[in-house]
Amino acid sequence: MSGPAAGTAVAATTTDVVCLGESMVTFLPSQPGRLADVPSFGRGIGGAESNVACALAAAGHRAAWVGRVGADGFGDHLVETIASYGVDTSAVRRDPFRPTGIYFRTATDRGTDTHEVAYYRAGSAASAMSPANVPYEELFAGRILHLSGITAALSGDCLALLRELTAARPGRPLVSFDVNHRPHLWRGGDADASVLLELARRADLVFVGEDEAEEAWGIVGAEAIRAAVPEPSALVVKRGSAGATVFASGLRPGPRSSNAGGAEVVTHVPALHVDVVAAVGAGDAFAAGFLSATLRGLPVRDRVRHGHLMAAAVLTVPGDLTEPPARDHADRLVALDDDAWGTLRLGPGWTAADRASEEVRTP
Repeated sequence: MSGPAAGTAVAATTTDVVCLGESMVTFLPSQPGRLADVPSFGRGIGGAESNVACALAAAGHRAAWVGRVGADGFGDHLVETIASYGVDTSAVRRDPFRPTGIYFRTATDRGTDTHEVAYYRAGSAASAMSPANVPYEELFAGRILHLSGITAALSGDCLALLRELTAARPGRPLVSFDVNHRPHLWRGGDADASVLLELARRADLVFVGEDEAEEAWGIVGAEAIRAAVPEPSALVVKRGSAGATVFASGLRPGPRSSNAGGAEVVTHVPALHVDVVAAVGAGDAFAAGFLSATLRGLPVRDRVRHGHLMAAAVLTVPGDLTEPPARDHADRLVALDDDAWGTLRLGPGWTAADRASEEVRTP
């Protein structure tokens, strides 16, 4: 089958969010230093879209991950680990001819010059995803379909798939797209910039960092980014330590036809003070927090605050995934007034705190 059949109806929704993309086995260093000097590594998993699915499932939502892995031990580990978070992995396909991707990374911040990542993903099972071999019925069964620009970079077939999934059609679920610009994945030239901009403009909800918008598109500032990406019902511009700015008009999960238009509202929410352990996975966690609050129909400010809290949970642990704060715990923090929100400082172990005195320290 090459793409969804004409007139394909959306199945009765039994899933909140379906996430499609590559997940890999990641090897985390036992100590800081160059890859050449690290003596051993611990095994984990990594993948932007599967990270979002795991975080949403851990937060109590019905999440599914759709991907393609090798018929190998690493593929077994990925599927079993992702499923252990409560994610539906029944639509994951196994490829008998291509391997599961893996990568190694250093312990330093991804944004520093000393950070190293060694990917072994060329020719991976996930890179063979195409419009001809994905389960469309499962992909369109959720209230939200979450995608990222990483998938578009894996192969020409993967890019064709994302173009199919972001194409306008009746009853399409709300399409969430995280730009996730990864220059090292692209095959040279400026194709990544134009492709990512094209896909972002076809989505309903877009996440993009100010830094990646400048790097990929040469656009500086949240307002200029919105001018370049005017179509989505909501554009979330992540501004690092400055917080996030959302341009939104009538966004709610469900078939695209139900996304009511309206006057655009611009909302800025400051970031939290966080004692960072490892700056990996925070963007995926932020997206999961925002999507979780979107599914609950919360106001835009609260959606962003839930995004910040989910990100803080991941920033205060070594890996890409962690148990999110309990919903009532997060709701109490989200409900704080602006002054109290501004004095929150979250460090390792904060998600287990049950009383304000245990979770809040002034800077």
